[in-house]
Amino acid sequence: MSRRALAAALVLGALVSGCQKEEIDVESASDERGAQLFNERCSGCHTLGVASSQGSKAEGEVSGGERTNGPSFDTRRVNADDVLFAIRNGGFSGAIMPANIVVGDDAQAVADFLEKYSGNGD
Repeated sequence: MSRRALAAALVLGALVSGCQKEEIDVESASDERGAQLFNERCSGCHTLGVASSQGSKAEGEVSGGERTNGPSFDTRRVNADDVLFAIRNGGFSGAIMPANIVVGDDAQAVADFLEKYSGNGD
């Protein structure tokens, strides 16, 4: 590969990776784990700005024929016990969210993170 082609590939890669998503923005390193797990496992359906997650669709909007609209946690305030219930049981309706999308300490980290950051209107 020529130097010119290599340089172009590196610039393109930097531009693409820089435009993909915003940074996670939490108060402490201890919150980072829950935010990262939320971003990786929950952001396809849920929105939460501090986790750089934009998954909630507009009311009634469908994606590829699938209903994937989870609540926006920018506006919905939740407590850790309710989050753990939803994680274990596939949400509250049981129709869309997969059960046990995170488990054990990971589930607790997501629950604690959501209790602290949900409903802040970001």
